[in-house]
Amino acid sequence: MAESAAITAEQVRHLAELARIAMTSEELERTAGELEEILSHVARVSEVATDDVPATSHPIALTNVLREDVVGTTLTAEQALAGAPASDEGKFLVPQILGEE
Repeated sequence: MAESAAITAEQVRHLAELARIAMTSEELERTAGELEEILSHVARVSEVATDDVPATSHPIALTNVLREDVVGTTLTAEQALAGAPASDEGKFLVPQILGEE
């Protein structure tokens, strides 16, 4: 495994400032260590990801378990609007919420 330079608390502080995240010095040190561990795991996975290993998004093949769409009976516009508190020209009327004309 190729070793990379350790992630420093100063680098984490810089990223935290860019993201506008306030972090204590203890949080910076802990996060630097956690990021270093994450990167080492990624490097280990990269070692085994060779050309003969196909890229996958899931370790187990997934299949669609949903039923096929079947067109059934639907309401007419008049039936749908029959239960509406208010309608106009075949459309539902709803309260205005943005104060626009």
